[in-house]
Amino acid sequence: MKLTIRKDQLNDAIQQVSKASSTRPAIPILGGIKIDVNHQGVTLTASDTDISIQSFIPVENGEFVIAKVEKPGSVVLPAKFFVEIVKKLPSDELEIEVKDHFQTMIRSGSTDIQMVGLDPEEFPVLPTIEQSESIAVPGDLLKSMIRQTVFAASTSEQTPILTGTLWNMTEGQLKFVATDRHRLASRTATVEAPEGYRFSNVVISGKTLNELSRIVPDDHTHVDIVVAENQVLFKVGNVLFYSRILDGTYPDTSKIIPQHFKTELVLPTKKLTDAIDRAYLMSREEKTNIVRLVTQEDGSIEISSSSTELGRVTEQVEVKEMTGEQLRIAFNSKYMLDTLKVIDSEYIFVGFTGAMSPIIIKPTDHPHSLHLILPYRTTG
Repeated sequence: MKLTIRKDQLNDAIQQVSKASSTRPAIPILGGIKIDVNHQGVTLTASDTDISIQSFIPVENGEFVIAKVEKPGSVVLPAKFFVEIVKKLPSDELEIEVKDHFQTMIRSGSTDIQMVGLDPEEFPVLPTIEQSESIAVPGDLLKSMIRQTVFAASTSEQTPILTGTLWNMTEGQLKFVATDRHRLASRTATVEAPEGYRFSNVVISGKTLNELSRIVPDDHTHVDIVVAENQVLFKVGNVLFYSRILDGTYPDTSKIIPQHFKTELVLPTKKLTDAIDRAYLMSREEKTNIVRLVTQEDGSIEISSSSTELGRVTEQVEVKEMTGEQLRIAFNSKYMLDTLKVIDSEYIFVGFTGAMSPIIIKPTDHPHSLHLILPYRTTG
């Protein structure tokens, strides 16, 4: 194998695929990036078996030549070193040549590097996915849906299914749900899909979705999503991102969401966030994160927290609307802050059905998001 390639194009592709290479591989090959070269272009692949990312660099893009292929071939190079070295090469172009026993020479300017390559035949084969039906989601929308749900997924491997986000698709509506049993986040969006297309119980790891989010563009560029039996394929331009679907059945969370409330508040999102943020500083010192919310006779709410060593924080927040009973409730301030920071609306709706019932938080300007936090039982 021998080729000359533009450094910037190779570097961009390596940065994308390296997110799938294993940092502590069970077998050395999983810590590598596979390079396949033919006369159409260069394909880079990395995989840790949970996710696989593949990026294709064509030999030319119409405007200029990206790569000149002298001899097709394949090799696997150690990802960590390859990523760092390509970034630091001195010239705008580099030459890669693979010799006997996968010894690989990289030349750029006056720099000569010799790397020990691995046999590409030992690299895992990418999943075969029938790409007959797919849905198309704008990149900015997909990133937003991930951001507004994935934070609520569990980080405990004791219940692996809850470390993921549940995806359901029906009647053109794509819905994400994440929960760690103490809080829940859901987000729905209308997407382009074949008529009658549906799927359910597709659960994708939160870590995987965070990695995907780094690859997805911030603009309206469409991401094509293909769901197979145990894999999901995301197509972003010349990049293919494969994710394993988590095993197991996601719990039915619909029954825990109250439909009627004893107390309803409409609050300014930023003022409430700032007030809870200040109260969180005190509650964090107490290592409880507990903040209290009490409705006041004058139509405001009081946010407070206390620490036996430091003292107490109390402040009033004006309420835009309040209906129902007076209320006194305690909750985890970090969970509430995580929720408030992903809601982009100026005002939020907060619904309560009692001191020990789930708290529901929704934006006021659209019906596509819903968040739930379980309150704390406290004394005093």
